[in-house]
Amino acid sequence: MFAVHCLDHADALPRRLANYDAHKAHLAQGRVKTVISGPLVAEDGETMIGSLFVFSAEKIEDVRAFNAADPFNAANVWRSVSINPFLMRVDNRSLELL
Repeated sequence: MFAVHCLDHADALPRRLANYDAHKAHLAQGRVKTVISGPLVAEDGETMIGSLFVFSAEKIEDVRAFNAADPFNAANVWRSVSINPFLMRVDNRSLELL
């Protein structure tokens, strides 16, 4: 698995909203499987400031290519992207948390 941490440009919200449907469609297809994803938010709990993903893929190169093809990337939403291998040790998610 791979963790992807993206932080938005300060002025990215209009581009983020305009490209949300295309971004969501992108996550639903491809060789890279989305395990979890969602927006990072400011301390107010609402203002979107980035994105967090955990992907399942064969190689980090697949994740890099998948992320590079994301409509948010093409729309210059993200000012920084970090992609790291991830070893899940604990998974306490349950349906009531989702």
